[in-house]
Formats: sequence, C-alpha cells, structure tokens
Amino acid sequence: MTWTERRFARNGPVELAHDRLREGSDGEPLLLVMGLAVSRHWWPQGLCDAFAGAGFAVARYDQRDAGESTRLPKSAPGTNPFTALAARRSAAYTAEDMADDAVAVMDALGWESAHLFGHSLGGVVAQRVALRHPDRVRTLTSSAALPSDTGGLGAFRHLRLRTLARFARIRPAGDREGRIAAALAVARLCASPGYPFDEAEALERITADVESGIADPDAQSRQIGARWSGPALAELRLPALVLHGTDDPLLKPSAGRATAAAIPGARLVLQPGVGHDIPRERHAAVVAEVRALANRSGPGSANAPDRSTPPTAPTA
Repeated sequence: MTWTERRFARNGPVELAHDRLREGSDGEPLLLVMGLAVSRHWWPQGLCDAFAGAGFAVARYDQRDAGESTRLPKSAPGTNPFTALAARRSAAYTAEDMADDAVAVMDALGWESAHLFGHSLGGVVAQRVALRHPDRVRTLTSSAALPSDTGGLGAFRHLRLRTLARFARIRPAGDREGRIAAALAVARLCASPGYPFDEAEALERITADVESGIADPDAQSRQIGARWSGPALAELRLPALVLHGTDDPLLKPSAGRATAAAIPGARLVLQPGVGHDIPRERHAAVVAEVRALANRSGPGSANAPDRSTPPTAPTA
C-alpha cells in the first residue's frame, strides 16, 4: 500500500508533517501517534497495511520536534531527556500543545473524530488528546506507554534503569552512516526478545527519514519535559485499550497495568515476548484488538462514549 504525498497541518507557528494511506481512505479514521522524537516512518508498514485491511483509514504524523515537523532551537547545553522527565519543566511548549497538534492534523485531514493509536510517548500524547478533546476521539489505544498523569520522579518506578543507561550511550551523529547506526542501535534496544529482530524492516524505516536523526537529546528533552496540567486519567470516559509487552526492555509491565487501572473500563492486554516495539508476528493480534474495540464502541453500542454529560471527578 502507498502513502499520499507529505502535507502540513498548522498549530500556531508549528507545522506538522503528515500523510495517509491511499488505500482504505473511506474507512474509519485512525490516527497513529509515534514515540519520543522519532518520525512517522517508524510505524511498521505491515501494521499500517493490516489496519487498512481491517477497515480503517490510516494517517500518521510527525510530532513537533520530530521528523519533518517544526524543530525548535537547540536547548541549553547539557540537556538530558531523563533529567527532563524527572523535572517536567520544559519551557519550550506544554503537553497541551502536543495534544492540540494531533487535533490540528485531524482538522487538516477533514476528520471530525478518529480512533487514536499511540505508541511509547505517542501513547502518552494520545491519552492526553482523549482527555483534552474527548469529542474528537472515538477510541483510545495506548501501547507501551506510561500513564499520562504520572509526573516527575514517579515515572521512574516503571522504567528499566539499565536500558536507560544504554540509551544514554547512543550519541547523535553528524553523517548519514552514523545516524543510521545510531537508529539501528535504538531499534535493537527496543526489539522484542521473544521474536526475531527484523533488521531489513528496521533499516527500511530508518532510511525513510535519515536526515532528522534519532538520537537528538534536545528534542527528546523538550518532548518528554512538556508539562501536563490537564485532567487525570481517572476522568477519561472513552473506550480504551492498553497494550504492553511483558518483556519491554524500557518500560516495565507495571506502566501498562497502571494506565489500564486508571482508565475506567479499559481493557489491558499484556503481550508475551513483546518488547518496546510491535513485531511483525503480533500485527494481526494488535489489529484484531483495535478492530474489536472500534466495533464495541460504534453507534448504538452499549460501550459507545456518552458525551452528553461531562465526566465527574473520582471520589477520594
């Protein structure tokens, strides 16, 4: 299946690169939100094709500070994404800005609402879009992500510190070969221990967007440090699916459990042998789960979101 030409949506001064699959354009809108400072090309093509085959109109975009979207000026020297995660003090933009970016892309696509599928940091962003713009979201799927309302040092209880140390040793590179090598190292770190690593598929994703780079600590720090001042996950009133690999080398399964426990009615699926990626062998199962979620939440379904009244805050 083929993608349309790249287009840009706008949220204030920020331009957001996006495209969509030509096939299945008359299906149910599904917006894919990728993770920390990597481009839309990191979505596995086979997974996108399978979504289209299951009746979805598939679109993807580069978050601000990633891919071909607007990049901000360099941060202060010595910026570290893990320090930024602990502090959540990025002054460059807010987490609300990042959530609004997704809605700007939906506007550019002409979508009044869409199913959201976010992976890694993209899962956190998708959670926040659902909280901030519930009228624009049909269903939420959060994959390999932290709970969006876990802030500061609280996030570290879900992180595998040994893997963080290995990530920290991957340095930005100036030439094409170095950028490819750094991205491949990241892909290997995220790979699923229970499935063969598909180096050819990884290189296909990496070489689709070599110039933007993968190991950009400034962009990572701004994205991960963006402060969220919005509602807690307990206020979410949308059909939700939480996917997490039991062998995720970066985020412990406790992150997925905490996310699902916080969202009323969310379905948790722990995937044996899966790491911080979505291996080819799991594409069919993942698509089936998202398709089932969409079916359960369609018009007239008992699980369809009720937007007639605002969600109430949980009691103490």
